Amino acid sequence: MDDSSPTSAVARLTPRGAKTRSRIVETAAELIRVRGVGGTTLDDVVSASKVSKSQLYRHFEDKPSLVRAVIEHVGDRKISGERERLENVRTFAGLRRWRDAIVETNALQDGRYGCSLGSLANEVADHDWIARLKLQELFTAWEQLFMDLIERFQQDGLVPASADVRQLATGFVAAVQGGYVLAQTSRDVAPMESAIDMAIAHLQLLAMADERALEGLKA
Repeated sequence: MDDSSPTSAVARLTPRGAKTRSRIVETAAELIRVRGVGGTTLDDVVSASKVSKSQLYRHFEDKPSLVRAVIEHVGDRKISGERERLENVRTFAGLRRWRDAIVETNALQDGRYGCSLGSLANEVADHDWIARLKLQELFTAWEQLFMDLIERFQQDGLVPASADVRQLATGFVAAVQGGYVLAQTSRDVAPMESAIDMAIAHLQLLAMADERALEGLKA
């Protein structure tokens, strides 16, 4: 691994330094969640995290480097949470329970802040290519979770073996992201429910079409 990489730099920190860096990133992530990247300054982060400017600059040379660390922090937490929710889903009933869980969580603040990853992508993808590549990596990891789920459905005979797994997984990520945006703008999670329901219904229709095709072959 390149010793100049952020991961290597973090690994070289003392326990105290690592704790300070973590506090800065977590504070910045919360400020950015509420105010956005453009509405959050380094002075805001210094004040809210109760560190000095010299401490902040010891860990981050500028705002883009801090934002990249926030993306990694938020993204890893998001993917970890989605993995935990999705990894044991093997039925359509389980898939609907997953849908209920993320909608209910988003409803706690009336969809106010949208998806943490989607919001970051909207703000930085066109201005920071390093951040964009990290976001692409995270969305690919999220898509992979849906690919794994759909492959399990195929193994259990719930989805036709001929189904395009990657296309379906991309559709699920798009439905979730679109749902977050619609809920955020309307302050109502009903559009999010509808968007995800459409993705689930499509999977069920594929299963039904496959069953009809098999019945036709037997007739």
